[in-house]
Amino acid sequence: MSEELAPETPEAAEAEPVKQRKNGLYPGISDELAENMKSGWADTELHGLEPIAQASYTAARRAALSARFPGERLVIPAGNLKTRSNDTEYAFRASTEYAYLTGDLTQDSALVLEPADGGHMATVYLLPRSDRENGEFWLDGQGELWVGRRNSLTEAEQLLGIPAKDVRELPAALAEATGPVRNVRGHDAGIEAALTDKVTAERDEELRVYLSEARLVKDAFEVAELQKACDATARGFEDVVKVLDKAEATSERYIEGTFFLRARVDGNDIGYGSICAAGPHATTLHWVRNDGAVRSGELLLLDAGVETNELYTADVTRTLPINGTFSPLQRKIYDAVYEAQEAGIAAVKPGATFRDFHDAAQRVLAEKLVEWGLLGDLSVEKVLELGLQRRWTLHGTGHMLGMDVHDCAVARTESYVDGILEPGVCLTVEPGLYFQADDLTVPEEYRGIGVRIEDDILVTEDGNRNLSATLPRRSDEVEAWMARLKG
Repeated sequence: MSEELAPETPEAAEAEPVKQRKNGLYPGISDELAENMKSGWADTELHGLEPIAQASYTAARRAALSARFPGERLVIPAGNLKTRSNDTEYAFRASTEYAYLTGDLTQDSALVLEPADGGHMATVYLLPRSDRENGEFWLDGQGELWVGRRNSLTEAEQLLGIPAKDVRELPAALAEATGPVRNVRGHDAGIEAALTDKVTAERDEELRVYLSEARLVKDAFEVAELQKACDATARGFEDVVKVLDKAEATSERYIEGTFFLRARVDGNDIGYGSICAAGPHATTLHWVRNDGAVRSGELLLLDAGVETNELYTADVTRTLPINGTFSPLQRKIYDAVYEAQEAGIAAVKPGATFRDFHDAAQRVLAEKLVEWGLLGDLSVEKVLELGLQRRWTLHGTGHMLGMDVHDCAVARTESYVDGILEPGVCLTVEPGLYFQADDLTVPEEYRGIGVRIEDDILVTEDGNRNLSATLPRRSDEVEAWMARLKG
């Protein structure tokens, strides 16, 4: 990675010549070089651009937001780069709220809705093309010769269907703002500083909660994106099965890397840290170290999801016999989880409560644990009343899914876990059984076995649709699928 030049803020780039990096190899820039770099560049402005695919949907989302907060100025930032170490940054990921309302994924941007004519006027504030007069485009660490071309403001307007302005004008615009203002916090410290005397934590939280609840029901564009994410994820799982022999020769990281390749080729990224948990690591719910051994005869719990280029993610789990065949005990435990998942999926339908699928799956698992003699002579009803099955089931049976893997997370309890399912809701159903390697309350042969099966379920008008159904779930189907892929 080249390291000659220093990053500089857009404000400084416009105000004064860009500074060079300390310890750069060049001592300075000659006047002749500076002048030379200003000219001789072709006009690359793009014309006649078509709106992005979701433009009509983002417009509808902004209209709903406008109706919810009449007469108030609303500020929704995309966020800024975060430093990984020294002068390198993490890959940028626009805030979910900003991407949901604009379809734009660029850093340092913000959407502002200003009250106008009984509604709102939307403006997206963006970094414009790099300035060629002051050398920003080749001297600034975020200049276009360093990180790539940006859309011009005119291009952005055509693509997004929203008037665009230079984001460097935003602080002054916010400083002049009058009347009630709300801001989505946690993404842009500069915007928060500019609004410090104009907002309240309570009002800002109301905006964030609204935008979380707005995503509970997905529109047609979002459903298509989630299906795309699930399809790519299924291909990633197939990729992993084909290289299990190489993973056995190395570690869980081979599995992680294999799936990551699919995520980057078919989408934007992984939607969350892949859980590539072999053997007893499968009993750790969020095992993301992925540095353990992969051994024939043990199980691999793979929990992973591709995030599409529009930031919608799948969240799928399969538990696979590494050698392609379940042992009798592995099959018994796996089939119990499968039966619980079947009960959970069947409970997902319009008019059901969000808790119904969880309760259905937990009941099946409790029944199995009682049947296997792991809970003494207690009845299933007593086990469920006391929650004793949770020693081995541990987590809830699912969550909302969308642009975040745990989507709609700040929605009100009455709208989420106490809410009623309706068409367009997308959630995961993911029961599991986890017998820790040091659990002395279960027979020794159970210890170190973890099983989870997870699918992404869309509520439809007449029931539900499994978006990840292309991946087999039944134990015999899993074995046949693995045998076919391994040739």
